[in-house]
Amino acid sequence: MRHNLARARARAPGAQVWAVIKANAYGHGLAAALAAFEDADGLALVEFDKAAALRSLGWRKPVLMLEGAFEAADVAQARRERLSLIVHEPGQLDWLAGVGGDPVVPVYLKFDSGMRRLGFDAAGLRSAHARLSNLPGVACRGFASHFANADLAGGTDAAIAAFDAAVADLPGERSLANSAAVLGVPPAHRDWVRPGVMLYGGSPYADRSAADCGLRPAMRLESRLIAVRALGRGDAIGYGSTFVADRPMRVGVVACGYADGYPRHAPTGTPIAVAGRLTRTVGRVSMDMLSVDLDPVPGAQVGDAVELWGGPRVAIDDVAAAAGTIGYELMCALAPRVPVVVDEGRD
Repeated sequence: MRHNLARARARAPGAQVWAVIKANAYGHGLAAALAAFEDADGLALVEFDKAAALRSLGWRKPVLMLEGAFEAADVAQARRERLSLIVHEPGQLDWLAGVGGDPVVPVYLKFDSGMRRLGFDAAGLRSAHARLSNLPGVACRGFASHFANADLAGGTDAAIAAFDAAVADLPGERSLANSAAVLGVPPAHRDWVRPGVMLYGGSPYADRSAADCGLRPAMRLESRLIAVRALGRGDAIGYGSTFVADRPMRVGVVACGYADGYPRHAPTGTPIAVAGRLTRTVGRVSMDMLSVDLDPVPGAQVGDAVELWGGPRVAIDDVAAAAGTIGYELMCALAPRVPVVVDEGRD
């Protein structure tokens, strides 16, 4: 995670970095994120209870709430704990109107540059800025937006042009770049970048691996073989009998399933490694177990290590692609029952 943060800085050398740690640091844990991103200029997330935890754990640098306040009490917390708020709709301005005096609440106005989720249009942005300028206890630090297509060639061109037109001549910092834009769109770097999945070793691109982007995986999911079975030609295994052996073969049973966060919809053929050798899953993933083809691992036996993702053989993005999803989802879906070991070494 430290390496990936350094990679973000190297790609956007003139920008400050908000390290995005929402969803429990993409499943990696708040404590691990604090240790790994101690050199970040700020942390960004969504959850106000986790923001309070950051402050209680000693984080004194800026904290950005990416979706802003959800209710008036969040504004009071922001003032109390020195949290910066994204403001993306008029109701949030109403809550901020009730704030007065010191300390001020720093805010960033969000412009909708094409995502069509959150944010003001150009006229709404200027109206919101004018209103904020007259509110005591509130300081507009700048402007932000979020890209819908930063992973596509030319996918940010129209969004950047629209953003620049909307904020022209308005004072303050600019923040645009997500992971894909940090890695591939230098014109979007501006004052602050907001890397997310790249910090955890996931690729923001469908056609470029994390390794190709100079990133290292931060999560390795491992288990063990708990059984080895011999199948004859025509034998089925697992719920629904979706896999039927076309030849005599050995199959291993792994202690990991969808209750641990492994995707239930991962089909036969999803990459997995046993005893350091690449093979494939077979049959349907169940709650606590999944099955693997042991023919490529002839010496495999009960107790052998299984790499489900994140090690030298199996990239999390390859598992996600096989399952028809993205690495972000697999990271965030890791279940609380999975034992976690955190390596705080510096290489």
